[in-house]
Amino acid sequence: MAETTTTTPVAGDDPSRPHDDPSRPHDGRDDSSRAYGVLGDSLRTYRMVAAMWIRSTMTYRSSFALTLFTSFCVTFFDFVVILLMFGQVKGLGGFSFAEVAFLYGTAGTAFGIADLTMGSLQRMGKRVRDGSLDTFLMRPAPLLAQVAADKFALRRFGRVAQALLVLVWSLLLLDVAWTPVKVVLLPVTVVCGAVIFAAVMVIGASALFWMQDAAEVTNSFTYGGNTLLQYPPSIFAQELVRGVVYVVPLAFVSWLPALYVLGRPAPAGVPDWAAFASPLMALACCGVAGLAWRAGIRSYRSTGS
Repeated sequence: MAETTTTTPVAGDDPSRPHDDPSRPHDGRDDSSRAYGVLGDSLRTYRMVAAMWIRSTMTYRSSFALTLFTSFCVTFFDFVVILLMFGQVKGLGGFSFAEVAFLYGTAGTAFGIADLTMGSLQRMGKRVRDGSLDTFLMRPAPLLAQVAADKFALRRFGRVAQALLVLVWSLLLLDVAWTPVKVVLLPVTVVCGAVIFAAVMVIGASALFWMQDAAEVTNSFTYGGNTLLQYPPSIFAQELVRGVVYVVPLAFVSWLPALYVLGRPAPAGVPDWAAFASPLMALACCGVAGLAWRAGIRSYRSTGS
């Protein structure tokens, strides 16, 4: 007869609950550990989904090369407008061609990186409207990472390459008194600008939970904001400049740090230290974007189909 063994529960244990699995996270983790865990899961999910779409894209290499070149040329036409403009004038709002090209390059590179990584969020309104968002909700993975990486379009790298080329060209033309602070500030500006644009895209996608047909409204703050930042702030009304500083903080993407690098004063009423506030503004925008995204998910009721 087989011998039956019994295990006496240890004081404080709940016999109805399984023993702790070392591979599973403990409930006693602090908030920072949970945050890092969610961030790690999101990055891992994004990388896997994006890699899947990149492999699919590279299956047809000739088609990819053609669409990449097309994207490069289409965005280059924006800079052609500036070239034609300076063919007739020597300055724009007191800025030389090299200085405007620098503004164009910093803003365009930052926006290109954000568009490459988060551009798929533009489809959020359609997903909410046709109920396809339910498919993502059923998967055991962070929703934002799934939606942002879905249909990852590597052709958008053409926009990044074009803006980066203009930025390098402007640096060769500029006569700037470089200091260690300015050297560090330049890449920080591009990275933080990309984060701010990405946060604005998330906020816009969150609004589509309630306004499914308002994608063009959100694009006015992203694509429109990129176009705005490509030109000197001196040619715009002061009310508009204050709006992109204090309301929608797009000025921290490139205007304020770029003016410091160029040795020009900040717009009237803006303190000089604002040129170094892009990292703090990027964190603030990410916080607002996270709250907006969570509110949008909680309000989602599916299509009922």
